Amino acid sequence: MSLLNRLNDDMKQAMKNKEKEKLSVIRMLKASLQNEAIKHGKQELSEDEELTVLSREVKQRKDSLQEFQNAGREDLVEKIQTELTYVEIYMPKQLSEEEVSAIVQQTVVEVGATSKADMGKVMGAIMPKLKGKADGALVNKLVLQHLS
Repeated sequence: MSLLNRLNDDMKQAMKNKEKEKLSVIRMLKASLQNEAIKHGKQELSEDEELTVLSREVKQRKDSLQEFQNAGREDLVEKIQTELTYVEIYMPKQLSEEEVSAIVQQTVVEVGATSKADMGKVMGAIMPKLKGKADGALVNKLVLQHLS
């Protein structure tokens, strides 16, 4: 089942259950996916493109969450946390730090990286492998650890 079909089914269920917050997030996700399809001139997005959109939505919410926490806006923090939990439902299972570390180590060996100067090569090789399955900041941190 494609992500758009899953969102449509969940949207109907949220309407029946009168879950306003969930419905709002699902509509927003659908709009983001449809906008991306229009931008690329396609009827449907590939799984990879859908994952890119979902990752962008998660990152936006995490950034907003951090900003609202720094500003002491607890009312908005709760709202964003709720949205984030709904968006993460549609993301693939996230890898643990140990799993990401193993992939980083393997990629460093594959690329032949030896210093921090090779960071770009390693990140370029590793991000397609981990797309949507791990947070970019965590990957960045682990790559730096392995290269130093």
